[in-house]
Amino acid sequence: MLVALLAGMGLVAGATAVVLQITAPQAETGRLADGLAGVSAALPQGWRVGSVPPVTGFTSVVRDGAGGLIMARPVPGPVKDAEKATADAAELYSRLLLKGDRVSVVEDKEIPQGHTRALRAEYQDVVNRPAFLRVTLITRGQRAVLLVGLLQPEEAARRQALDALMAGIRYG
Repeated sequence: MLVALLAGMGLVAGATAVVLQITAPQAETGRLADGLAGVSAALPQGWRVGSVPPVTGFTSVVRDGAGGLIMARPVPGPVKDAEKATADAAELYSRLLLKGDRVSVVEDKEIPQGHTRALRAEYQDVVNRPAFLRVTLITRGQRAVLLVGLLQPEEAARRQALDALMAGIRYG
């Protein structure tokens, strides 16, 4: 009788554990998967997928919790000149997101299947520290995706981490 009671309790405990495991909310996977933009990436520790991008038109956002973010959005139609399209997007998002007193281009280069441009904003006031913006356009055939990365404030180690994460985003 005691053996049957213990076996029954074990069965109930096991069933309860299985039910709780199945119905528990899934932990964050540490992965960006944006089907609309067609991009995916493994996220390093500290980065989390956000629910709503802060700029209209972007379909996904990841944040690091310390003022860093990366947004992705599909680009409608084919891109004829990736360098010009990247420069135009960098100018637009610089005005929208940086609003620096002095904004300078710190990198502008062609990458496999696209182009990237990085900007650094400096502010005259004593409150705002320099900020960093990277805009990357990735093209594949007739499709393209725009990635915008932002750090406020900019720090060398965080900039390297942002650049590494953006370079690791897979398209297609």
